[in-house]
Amino acid sequence: MYFPTADITVAPWMPPLVAFGISFFTAMGGVSGAFLLLPFQMSFLGYTQPSVSATNQLFNIVAIPSGVWRYCHERRMVWPLAWVVIAGTLPGVVAGALIRVSFLPDPRHFKGVAAAVLLFIGLRLVWDLARKPYTRAPEAADAPPMGRERPVTVLAFNRRHLVYSFDGQTCTISVPAAIGVSLLVGLVGGVYGIGGGAILVPFFIGVFKLPVHTVAGATLMGTFVTSIVGTAFYQAIAPFYPNLSVAPDWMLGLLFGLGGMAGIYLGARCQKYVSARLIKWMLAAIILWTAGSYTIAFMAALSSLFPPFFP
Repeated sequence: MYFPTADITVAPWMPPLVAFGISFFTAMGGVSGAFLLLPFQMSFLGYTQPSVSATNQLFNIVAIPSGVWRYCHERRMVWPLAWVVIAGTLPGVVAGALIRVSFLPDPRHFKGVAAAVLLFIGLRLVWDLARKPYTRAPEAADAPPMGRERPVTVLAFNRRHLVYSFDGQTCTISVPAAIGVSLLVGLVGGVYGIGGGAILVPFFIGVFKLPVHTVAGATLMGTFVTSIVGTAFYQAIAPFYPNLSVAPDWMLGLLFGLGGMAGIYLGARCQKYVSARLIKWMLAAIILWTAGSYTIAFMAALSSLFPPFFP
């Protein structure tokens, strides 16, 4: 099947199958899987135009609602955290889209930026996991066992702090700090075409120490809203860049999204059966693998620009 915007030919069953496999695992950590679909499209499918970022965000729009509904159904959606994420990432994702088409249309430069971002968040997550052994909080001793319903209760939400309880723990996060981080993440996410969830999750669980089981729904919701804005913005500015492919490939994005819809729903449903530590290690491994592949590609492209030292 030929996709004219992407200028590639792909079997129609491949995009949904790949998206399903990726999203099932990443959805457990609150990530749609778009950050892994991007290297797949660029490296395996040969889709390297700026519109690949918009296509990735279209995937988020189609795929994420099923996971958001599942987290709401299990009462693990922290809505105030979702609003904070949206407030920060929305302006950032618009600015990131402009940076992508204006300064990073060359995929070689884009891979270098993506590699640096992913390497940082992956190493930060590994550092947090390795520096001390995992122990459950003492007050969580009487909490429901893994796999049972563990709802979130919001205790306080104002301009300064968000406080909620989960699994016998009380979690507190600074609202201004969360908005500031979300703004920066939205900027990078707008460039990368992922909505920012893949970067926010390691920050929330590694820096702010929030339970991954409560972060997942909020970051998916934030990614969904920012992806709507990002996709619309890419589509709107496409006429101003006639020499670039900027608008999303709608058919390819929809096919990816259909597979992601099923994968995210099942991942969200299965998350409560998986320990938080295992989810964090899984996220770290996926992020570092992606960062490594991008780094190798970037260094190979960089070395081709310079003559060898020896004939």
